[in-house]
Amino acid sequence: MCTHIVKGKIRKSKISIGKYAELSGNLGVPKDAIFITDDNLASIYQEFLTGKQTIVVKNGEKNKNLSTMDMIYDQLIEMGADRRSFIIGFGGGMVTDIAGFAASTYMRGINFGFVPTSLLAMVDASIGGKNGVNHRMYKNMIGNFNQPEFVLIDSRFLDTLPDEEYINGMAEAIKHLLIADKKGFGYYSENTAEFLDKNREKLSSFLCSQTKIKVDIVNRDEKEAGERKKLNFGHTFGHAIEKLSGLKHGFAVSVGMVIAAKISEKLGFLSLNDVEIIKNTLIKTGLPVNTDLPSDKILETMQKDKKKHGDSIDFV
Repeated sequence: MCTHIVKGKIRKSKISIGKYAELSGNLGVPKDAIFITDDNLASIYQEFLTGKQTIVVKNGEKNKNLSTMDMIYDQLIEMGADRRSFIIGFGGGMVTDIAGFAASTYMRGINFGFVPTSLLAMVDASIGGKNGVNHRMYKNMIGNFNQPEFVLIDSRFLDTLPDEEYINGMAEAIKHLLIADKKGFGYYSENTAEFLDKNREKLSSFLCSQTKIKVDIVNRDEKEAGERKKLNFGHTFGHAIEKLSGLKHGFAVSVGMVIAAKISEKLGFLSLNDVEIIKNTLIKTGLPVNTDLPSDKILETMQKDKKKHGDSIDFV
């Protein structure tokens, strides 16, 4: 088992990697916890969810909105949820985002934890305390910072994850390596196929090192005042591309990282060889590295990014 602790200003968050059956007992997961999941996972994990109080939302980023939140609040009220209730977000990044936001706002805040089922959620979305929903075309525009009591990561849930979704999550993993683990990125770049076969033993070790990168950064800058902004590498372009093209988040971030790397090369921060290595590594992973979207459309959309301050936009 691998464990890290996010030392939030208000609450500590325990990130544990291992078997769900063992970890849930050790973490004291309440038997009457209310699980929030999506309709796709509710079908796949019907047996796992049997006997558990469950709220099912529609799958897909387009459903990460205030209408879905209204439905969740209505069901929590119908279930008789009170301030002692406990919510568990069981799913990918979309589910953990909305489950955390629902728990943070229902009755001014109740306790919650996450059981991520996608690679993207395991290495990124479920860790760090960011919760929220989209507003019209604006990604994660409404939300808050609030740490879950725990994040329980079991790589067995990746057995049912489609390959495309696995690769989608790998974009965030590569981002972590690029911003915080040069040696790790070099190894990944030379042995990419090794990370794509979903070998459970290798995955557990990979997830442990990946989550440590995110936890260490969040512990030094919980509210994204400085260093945590590094985690937005590729995201300013990526969010705009995601919005305009409909690409999956990780795929759009992959293109965003290449664009950011090319700008870094022009500014003298990276060599042309560095850019090519980043680009080729993403290609080997199965991720896109370019877009046909007009640059003026991307820039126009970036002006509406929540990282904008006055006339400037935070970039990594």
